[in-house]
Amino acid sequence: MANVVVVGSQWGDEGKGKIVDWLSEQADIIVRFQGGHNAGHTLVIDGVTYKLSLLPSGVVRGGKLSVIGNGVVVDPHALIKEIAQLKTQGVTVTPDNLRIAENATLILPLHQELDVLREGENSASRIGTTKRGIGPAYEDKVGRRAIRFMDLADLPALNHKIERLLLHHNALRRGSGLTEFKAKAIYDDLAKLAPQVLPYMDSVWSLLDGKRREGKRILFEGAQGALLDIDHGTYPYVTSSNTVAAQAATGSGMGPNAIDYVLGICKAYTTRVGEGPFPTDQMNNTIGKMLGERGREFGTVTGRPRRCGWFDAVLVRQTVRTSGIDGLALTKLDILDDLPEIKVCVGYRLDGREIDYLPAGERAQAAVEPIYETMAGWKEPTARARSWAQLPAQAVKYVRRVEELVGCPVALLSTSPEREDTILMKNPFES
Repeated sequence: MANVVVVGSQWGDEGKGKIVDWLSEQADIIVRFQGGHNAGHTLVIDGVTYKLSLLPSGVVRGGKLSVIGNGVVVDPHALIKEIAQLKTQGVTVTPDNLRIAENATLILPLHQELDVLREGENSASRIGTTKRGIGPAYEDKVGRRAIRFMDLADLPALNHKIERLLLHHNALRRGSGLTEFKAKAIYDDLAKLAPQVLPYMDSVWSLLDGKRREGKRILFEGAQGALLDIDHGTYPYVTSSNTVAAQAATGSGMGPNAIDYVLGICKAYTTRVGEGPFPTDQMNNTIGKMLGERGREFGTVTGRPRRCGWFDAVLVRQTVRTSGIDGLALTKLDILDDLPEIKVCVGYRLDGREIDYLPAGERAQAAVEPIYETMAGWKEPTARARSWAQLPAQAVKYVRRVEELVGCPVALLSTSPEREDTILMKNPFES
């Protein structure tokens, strides 16, 4: 039985929610392995829209086990709120269909406050985060002072751990002229939350190892996109975790030999939320505005408008390599339907020379100029197509050129938010 990792191959918002939902029908277990409730997934099932931030996409499907791995940072308040919201839509989340790693790091209100402070309009450290405390929580994790899920099960030892955490955070607050946090208030909040979330706790690494040995199919679901990876992304305008496919192993407690196929999700154009370099950005012209309006490019979590631009084959080719992507799921082809011509970035110019990769340096990333190849548009509808035969010939040429430029085949083609509007070339679970 193949185990599949789904990752974003651009800056996130590529349509992973629909693809994961489409694949989850064949999976037994769906695992989130990094990120937090800053990553939004929108699912449209039988006309009902579900907006998920922290929970794996599999929770909306009956008979599936959803798992939040140790690589995720968990805001217990957001977790409880999201579970309650799903209940109003007829989806019941219980320990029978959701497990959370005992060694997952918790996001506390103090993390969110620090994130908001850093992202203030006059802050020199502003990088365009969602202000939900994700980065500060990961900082505490690697700083070895974090409160973890399992700590809620040992309340007598919790006060000491809170004091250790506040040695760091209260020093920051003093430096900013803010009132210090009180350990008792944090303790009381966590003690109140503990009975509501502890029933979901599990040794996820052991659970998944056992399921794998039973022959269960596991689907690993990433958040954000590979270009936001803390190591391989457009640093420092990145998230605070590894978003490439290898993190599926580390962030779930499974070895790398548990991964059989990596599916990369990418749009037929490019979008980005927040600050940072974006070589093909068209936000300030009619193309960017058209893509944003037709594609409804607003963040699932924040509602922020996304910057839109032409497809960047250089970037996707790079993420194909850094994530070991075996096949692509190309989404939103229909957004390009009315264009008379379409541009694709095939290389960059930097300081007077041509290069075929995105450099790692911040200055160089901001300075690269895209080299475009122009293709004829198809001026025919591709929306809701479910077979190659239903696609205009020029649209097929566009997809084939994308494959050639990025060095990776398209395994799935999505032609609308509805899960049924999907053209399958290669089933990742049958690799």
